[in-house]
Amino acid sequence: MEILADKLRPQKLDDIIGQQHLVGPNKIIRNLVENNHIVSMILYGKPGIGKTSIACAIAKEINKPYRMLNATINNKQDFDIVIEEAKMNGEMIIIMDEIHRLNKDKQDLLLPYIENGLIILIGMTTSNPYHKINPAIRSRCQIFELKELTDEEIKEGILKSSKYLKDIKIDEEAINAIIKLASGDLRSAINLLEIAYYGTKDKHVNLDAVKNINNKAIFFSDANEDGHYDVLSGLQKSIRGSDVDASLHYLARLIIAGDLDSIYRRLSVICYEDIGLANPSIGPKLMAAIEASELVGLPEARIPLGTIVTEMALSPKSNSAHIALDEALKDIENGNTGNLPNHIKTNSPLYKYPHDYPNSWVKQQYLPDKIKNRRYYKPKYNKYEANLNKLHREMRGEK
Repeated sequence: MEILADKLRPQKLDDIIGQQHLVGPNKIIRNLVENNHIVSMILYGKPGIGKTSIACAIAKEINKPYRMLNATINNKQDFDIVIEEAKMNGEMIIIMDEIHRLNKDKQDLLLPYIENGLIILIGMTTSNPYHKINPAIRSRCQIFELKELTDEEIKEGILKSSKYLKDIKIDEEAINAIIKLASGDLRSAINLLEIAYYGTKDKHVNLDAVKNINNKAIFFSDANEDGHYDVLSGLQKSIRGSDVDASLHYLARLIIAGDLDSIYRRLSVICYEDIGLANPSIGPKLMAAIEASELVGLPEARIPLGTIVTEMALSPKSNSAHIALDEALKDIENGNTGNLPNHIKTNSPLYKYPHDYPNSWVKQQYLPDKIKNRRYYKPKYNKYEANLNKLHREMRGEK
């Protein structure tokens, strides 16, 4: 039986929800289709935001033969068959999921045909292609990043999908619950709607019907409720304020919501924005906690995350380093720069090599003349920075 999400797969670009920066009027992918000139490309972004929909809509609108492959599931023989089909047709679009997992044998098989235009590759991945996709494939493809869908776009998809469910009644609070549970994944939202619909006797999808599918706590983001970004803000401000109990409370909310990526990103910022040089070991410790969380997944991920957030909240705080850089950036943006001193330019014979001097330090000017006395870094009074400054002064022979 065909599921609703597949039944609703867009047949043309006009059916796509969101991604208007790519498929909207006079945007790049729409123009390529309208000019009947499709090139190999990689579509990347989070699950359920339209990668497969855009790929299929392109193939159908441009009216070229296409096949769908998965870089992991399909074997080399499957690839050989598609290539033979392409030779018979004179051209073929291959829509490939999980392209970041394409192994060398399959890649070597495809590359010459991508090169000569027999195959137009539309790859799809949730991973950053600049890090995860082999350069040989990446260099032959245009890369397009899909944006996260907004709550309004997810709601549009839910309402559009509901028209295909006979005699459905759906409450506004049920729609809002589905939006939050889907976390930006439209396919997930449609699947939740379909299960809630068939999981009721009277075809009335209310909040209880949604909770019967997933009883995970739902945090709404409208003006009268706790928004997702407000909870992230509460986490950062609690850690910054060294309130370990509040920090763990907001971490718990985010863990229940299941959005580990947002937790990782925000904690990474906090490490360097709020703790910084006061506890420089916290950055590597956080990376280790993130790796452990990814390895074990939820619910066990709460253990390394709880440990690192506790240490972050209890750590001394310093924003001196990033404030110093912000001051330097401000100077450059305002044109307050100048030419490098001649002695530190490339291969200058006037340069004094610090390692040839006691304490690996020699007095010489590094900043341009115009700002030679500028001081960006202003240390905070914590143990680590105090020790750094003490060693720095001793190295320069200062008391």
